[in-house]
Amino acid sequence: MKLKLERIYTKPADLDGYRILIDRIWPRGISKEKAHLDRWMKEVAPSSELRKWYGHDVARFPEFKERYLKEIAATPSYYNTLRAIVQEELKSQNVILLYGAKDEEHNQAVILADKLASDLNTEVQVIK
Repeated sequence: MKLKLERIYTKPADLDGYRILIDRIWPRGISKEKAHLDRWMKEVAPSSELRKWYGHDVARFPEFKERYLKEIAATPSYYNTLRAIVQEELKSQNVILLYGAKDEEHNQAVILADKLASDLNTEVQVIK
């Protein structure tokens, strides 16, 4: 089974697996029905302060990554819950981490997916 990373606005959506939204804010224009979510884990997303500071400024991405990983380390229970869910679901199906950011290379989902892949000794498949 695979760990996948997908922008929630992708058409057609990959429905082959357990779908987890990992954004703090619900994606604009997406209904809960169209999202086809199994879980929304907004707690594992960057804090509102960090998200606002970053502002999707690619020049700030290296520092954003560092700060976000520090946030995860400071409140490990949310990440550990996500990791346990992903690990369990990967035994029987794909897991799809969903995010809303327009920039598919410089966002918190990429950081989180890489950390999960490293911790679980797997690879991330990016869906475009």
